[in-house]
Amino acid sequence: MGFLNKLFGNGISAPLQTQIENQLKTVIESQTQNDLMSLNALQAAELKKSTLKLSIQLPYPCKSLWPALEQQITHVMQDLEEINKVECDFSTTVVAHDVQKGVKPLENVKNIIAVASGKGGVGKSTTTVNLALALQQEGARVGILDADIYGPSIPTMLNITDKPQTVDGKSMQPLHAYGLQAMSIGALIDPDSPMIWRGPIVTQTLQQLLNETNWDELDYLLIDLPPGTGDVQLTLAQNIPVTGAVIVTTPQEVSLIDARKGLKMFEKVEIPILGIIENMSTHICSNCGHEEAIFGANGGQTMAEQYGVKFLGAMPLEKRIREEADKGMPTVTAEPTSELANKYRAIALQISADIANKKRSYANLFPKIEIVNN
Repeated sequence: MGFLNKLFGNGISAPLQTQIENQLKTVIESQTQNDLMSLNALQAAELKKSTLKLSIQLPYPCKSLWPALEQQITHVMQDLEEINKVECDFSTTVVAHDVQKGVKPLENVKNIIAVASGKGGVGKSTTTVNLALALQQEGARVGILDADIYGPSIPTMLNITDKPQTVDGKSMQPLHAYGLQAMSIGALIDPDSPMIWRGPIVTQTLQQLLNETNWDELDYLLIDLPPGTGDVQLTLAQNIPVTGAVIVTTPQEVSLIDARKGLKMFEKVEIPILGIIENMSTHICSNCGHEEAIFGANGGQTMAEQYGVKFLGAMPLEKRIREEADKGMPTVTAEPTSELANKYRAIALQISADIANKKRSYANLFPKIEIVNN
């Protein structure tokens, strides 16, 4: 009861505290499948003139779920005699979670999510941008690092035309678009200039883009990886603190072959797989509405079952997704209430909720100790 006394304010007796706690234990948060008390979501409560005011803090961004949660809370509290009305104040606090051993977390980035495909042309960059926007709309501070040095596409998809600025001459300020922070080699070079670089230069550039960008207190940084399992992916695994990886594939076997290689690479370096997204799952004819699995059916789901990882969902081969990305206004922003945007949002909710369930990292919470010889 001592713990509860810190949360419950004026107007709430000890018996009512217990009743409120028991009722909140019956409210299950849909993504984490935990009750609100197990999530330590209750931050404060007070009762004034029969109105119960609750402060609820959730461990991952889920603004779209707040109305449903408030309905549940109001419903379970109606059985308590002292309470006639419930008002909920929701908020989100994302914490840093464990990364691979021997890698130091970034100071201003809580969680890094690697988005990989293994094979090019499967819509990985489009998926990355829409997932980032979905997380941002749900209430998170989100950034994107375009790690595809040879074929950067993020500036086009986010309609970024500015060049990064520097304040101190040593580091760069992130670019901004639709509430996202972003950095890409494509914003630093001429769009028509080919990147004729060898592996060591590419990996060094990736680390500079990551470490010399002044990211502003990000909850999530999504890294859009180039295709394959080469130098960039190896650098990511060995030197960059990654919370988890998402694999994007099409149902086609040719794509799945490379996706499996990417998945196995992450497993070997002990980076958790957050799940698999099947892109271009089916094609819907814009004339007649006929739906056809032109690249095969259920390839991503079968792969997920084979390796015991989560199948996050399937996205259709839809002309609007391509057109909106080419125009620099991705689907989640261009059509925020559409079925397509809701699919991206559902995937983003799963990813962030799964991260919230993982072990927390305390590496950046300890004070820095400096020994000075006088």
